[in-house]
Order: sequence, then C-alpha cells, then structure tokens
Amino acid sequence: MATTTLPQPAAEPPVERLLEFPDNRLLIELCGEFDRNLAQVEHLLSVHILRRGNELALLGDAREEAAGVLEGLYARLETGKSIEPGDIDAIVRLGNSGEETGARDGDQMEMFGAGPLEIGTRKKTIEPRTRAQQDYVRNLYGNELAFGIGPAGTGKTYLAVAVAVNQMINGHVDKIILSRPAVEAGERLGFLPGDMKDKVDPYMQPLYDALNDFLPAKQLGKLIEEKTIEIAPLAFMRGRTLSNAYVVLDEAQNASTMQMKMFLTRLGQGSRMVITGDRSQVDLPRGQMSGLVEAERILGGIEGISFNYFTAKDVVRHPMVARIIEAYDKEAPQG
Repeated sequence: MATTTLPQPAAEPPVERLLEFPDNRLLIELCGEFDRNLAQVEHLLSVHILRRGNELALLGDAREEAAGVLEGLYARLETGKSIEPGDIDAIVRLGNSGEETGARDGDQMEMFGAGPLEIGTRKKTIEPRTRAQQDYVRNLYGNELAFGIGPAGTGKTYLAVAVAVNQMINGHVDKIILSRPAVEAGERLGFLPGDMKDKVDPYMQPLYDALNDFLPAKQLGKLIEEKTIEIAPLAFMRGRTLSNAYVVLDEAQNASTMQMKMFLTRLGQGSRMVITGDRSQVDLPRGQMSGLVEAERILGGIEGISFNYFTAKDVVRHPMVARIIEAYDKEAPQG
C-alpha cells in the first residue's frame, strides 16, 4: 500500500531586531577591534549579532535588552567618549538589575551619555558608572562628611580620591590627606624590613595607586614632598586639626571605635571628610567593635552626613569580582 508524505511546513525564520547606525565611523568604534565589543555583548546576554553594512541584526531571547545596551553605548560615542570593557559590563548589569539600581532601558542612555557627573583630574576624567556611584559622588560634593560602605571593587576609595584631586586642583582645598589603619591582615608589621615608613608604605599602596591614576608622576612626587598631599597611617592623625583639606579614611572597618571618634573630630574649617570601608573585611581582634559599624549606628540621620551603600552590582573591576562577592554573600550567615 502506497503512503503519501505530506509536505512539511517551512520553518519560520528566527525573529531578529534590526538597529541602524547613521555614522559608520562610530559604528566601527561601537563594534570594537575585531568586533570584540559585539562579542562581549553576545557573551553577556547570550545573543547573536550580525553586521550588515550600517545595520546590526540581533537574534536571541535577549535581543531587546541587547538593543538597549548597544544604543546606550552608541550614544556614549556620540558625546566623544570611548568604550571600555568595563563600560559594557556595567551597562549590561544595570539593565539586568533595574530594581536595585533604579536603571531601566531609558536610564541607560543617561548613565552613558553626557551627564554632569564627571570628575576632572590632571590625567583623566572619571565617570561614576552605576546609580549608587552617582549618588555617592553627589554626596562627596554636597556633604562635609560622607561614608561609602560596600565590598571591594565598587569604586568607594577611587572616586573619593578622584574628587579630592579635583577639589585641590580647582582651589577648593589646600591639601589632600589620605589615611588607613595599619592593621595586620594575617601578617606581622614588625617583621617587615626597614624603618617605620618602609613598614607602613605597603598598607598605603592602594592610595598611591589611585593618585598615580589622576596626577602625573613628577607633579605627584613634588606635592607629596611639599606635604600638599599626605599619605599616613590613622595613628598619625592624633592631635591634629585638619583645616582646608580633603581627608579620606580608607579601610575604616579596621579602625577601632576610639580611633574613629579621634579621626572624625579632626575635621577643621573648610575641610571635607570621606570614610570608606567594607564591613565584611574586618581584621580587628576578635570581639573588638569596628569603628565603622559604630559610626553607622551613632551618626545616621545627622544633617550634613551622608551614607552610601554599594553591592556586588556596583563592582567595576573584572566581572569575575562581582560573581565572587555574590557567592560569598550567599554563604554569609544570615541575621
């Protein structure tokens, strides 16, 4: 008996989202060398991107989200700014976490467009990338005392030092004072070679690194030699009155309650003070209260003092850092 084979319906072509970009030069920058920017978006959002002349065709479930990312990056290029891998990672994470950051598709254009939140330094212009960072920078400019609290890699210290340099070169303060508690994190300070400066400098290195990003090496060396910029352990702040200065205390979770009170009361006329720290990385002896935690409890709600909080969503280092922090947060004891 003969069988009849019914014709199979033709497979529907995959749904694609087309984006057209009028400026071919900017489109080349958007795609990146060897299309590396497109490849990064493809990897982060599990989409496929095809380039057709001055158009990009997006395929995949997240094609609309990818379209918002690419449009936001293109708008950034239109303002004369460049695109770094961290910018792509940040805009994708903002689009994926609208409730936490307040960022929606419409806000991505604002985040990466020409906004007023740019921090000019001698070597580069710094932009806060996430909504939390933007709020933080506003408070750095708007309050005499600001706290930045959250995990490593969220830009707390980097942005504070950038604002300090900006305020100094614009004549708003006469000097910059950067400090950290010299607390051992598993190693012994006394066994390090050299004099006290040699022993302490490794603890201060992240502050030197930030300054080197914002000031030419010769100028930085001269400013440090003249003590226009001071980098010193927290213990060296006792007995001083810090006037007309931009003062940053980094790693404040390792300050004791007495040290924190001592430091906060150094604030003099014409000065600004920023306290940064990560409550999950306290290296104080067991049972000793962190001065940062105590300051949160005591100073919350006081006029002129701001508290800004960061999460793994605000990490601007390698994307892996955000995933590591989120994994550790899941393992942390609740309560």
